[in-house]
Amino acid sequence: MKWVYIAAGIALYVKFLIMPNPAPDLSFSIVESVVQDSGVPNAVTGIILRNRLYDTIFEVVVFTIAVMGAHFLLANEGPFCAIYQFTDQPSIVLARLGATITSLVGIELAIRGHLSPGGGFAAGVAGGTAIGLVAITSSSQWMQGIYQRWHAATWEKVSVLVFIVLAVITLVGVELPHGELGALVSGGVIPLLNILVAVKVALGSWAVILVFIRYRGLL
Repeated sequence: MKWVYIAAGIALYVKFLIMPNPAPDLSFSIVESVVQDSGVPNAVTGIILRNRLYDTIFEVVVFTIAVMGAHFLLANEGPFCAIYQFTDQPSIVLARLGATITSLVGIELAIRGHLSPGGGFAAGVAGGTAIGLVAITSSSQWMQGIYQRWHAATWEKVSVLVFIVLAVITLVGVELPHGELGALVSGGVIPLLNILVAVKVALGSWAVILVFIRYRGLL
C-alpha cells in the first residue's frame, strides 16, 4: 500500500509539471466587478454579504451556537464566590475611557462598514471589547441588571432572525436599490446586514462575558 501512495504522489507531482494551471483572464478586474454588483466601495463587504452570503449566514448561526454552548456547559456549575476587579481609580478611568472610544469605533464600523474597512463582525468585536472593559471595572450584578433591563437576550435573538430573513430574501433575488455608489445610504440591504451582525456579535459577547464572570470569576 505504501508504494501506491508513493506512485500517486509522483503522478500528482508530474501533473503539476506537465499540466500547469491556466493563466487567469486579466481582461477585467474582479474587484471592480464585485463593487459594481454589490453597489458598495468596500469589495470585502460586498463579498461577505452578497457573493458568499450563504456562508455568512452559517457563520452567524455558529456564533449563536457558541453563545448557547457557553450557557449549556456552565449551567450545572456553582457561581464563583470571589470576583476580583480593578479598584484603583486610574485603572477604572482608563478602562472606561477605552470602552467609550471602542464603542464609538464599533458604531462607526457598523454604519460605514460598506464604505471603508470594517463591517458587522469587526463592529461587534469592538462592541464586545467595550463591554469587557466595563466589566472589569463594574459590579457583575449591575451589569446583569442592565442586561436584563434592556432585554439584551431578546434583541440578540431578534437580530439573528431578521438577519436570516433579509439574507434569504437577498439570496432569492429580491434586492433593494443600490443607490449612489459611495453614499452612506447605498448598497441595498448590505448596511442593514452589517448593523444586524454588529448587534448580534456585541450582545452575544456580552452574554458570554456575564456567564464567565458568574461561573469563572473575572481576574
